Amino acid sequence: MLIRRTLRMITALAATCTVAIAGGVGTAQAEESHASSQGQLLFYNHAYSVVDRETADAVENSAYLREFANFEVRTTTGGGLTWKGRYLKGRETYMELFGEGDLPGQDALFGSAGLAVSAERAGDLAKVTAQLKAQGISDPAEYRQTRDFGDGVPIPWFDTIRTTSAQYEAFDPWAMEYFPEYFADPRSQTEPESYTGDVSRERYLPDAYQDHLMRDITYIRIGVPARDLANTVPLLRAGGFKVAVVGGGAIATGGGTTIQLDSVAREQAGLKQVTMSLNRSVETRHEERIGRSTLAVGPGARAEWTFDAPQ
Repeated sequence: MLIRRTLRMITALAATCTVAIAGGVGTAQAEESHASSQGQLLFYNHAYSVVDRETADAVENSAYLREFANFEVRTTTGGGLTWKGRYLKGRETYMELFGEGDLPGQDALFGSAGLAVSAERAGDLAKVTAQLKAQGISDPAEYRQTRDFGDGVPIPWFDTIRTTSAQYEAFDPWAMEYFPEYFADPRSQTEPESYTGDVSRERYLPDAYQDHLMRDITYIRIGVPARDLANTVPLLRAGGFKVAVVGGGAIATGGGTTIQLDSVAREQAGLKQVTMSLNRSVETRHEERIGRSTLAVGPGARAEWTFDAPQ
């Protein structure tokens, strides 16, 4: 997620739509499923947000989250930077949380957030770049991210594009495409490809979600400053999302995850709500208070995580 900061240093500085190809299907079925979504080039990959310290610590130490989701607290090195995140990972989507002060610079502030949308097939990011230029964005900002697994030998991880190289206020949106070389490296512990040019989210994420309730993120709502929102909408449209401008904000649909971005003042920015599909239906509702947030699971095959408004 810290790609933008690295770029600045270098430059001056729903239920998921692919449920049909869950576990164990053949290459032909995966090809068919992928072909059905060819009108869309980008899909929700993950989002991150900086929450208050109380909530970040509660998330990190929550026994319930470790049962509910494929949960991990991990320190990652990429592009010469290192960051610690709290991850909830599904079949092909995930989220990443930080606490106030975890990150340097403006990203340390409460409400800082970002959104990654990614390609499923090698070469689709170039098509998105062409779509951006067709919208009048003549010089999208490009960056190549690497990852170091701790052995001092970095590997190409993914390419990214943004609509602008200008500094964001609180919300950083980018499009990305994983490298085939990353999947080929045994250190990545990823799956074999399911179709030609497979650089998909499902291939990237582990299958440990099957041992937990959480399956995928189907809806996410984030408050973002108006200037950041204006830089996000063209990227989503170029990726094939259907974007409706509503009440000054935007709602993007497509690919199994709805993304709602509310236009807010900087002090109101940040993660508001996440809805998740479950691997199985539960009969009763369970509420778990986690710091200044509430995770409500069930009834049925969905969960909703809401975050308290800034005080």
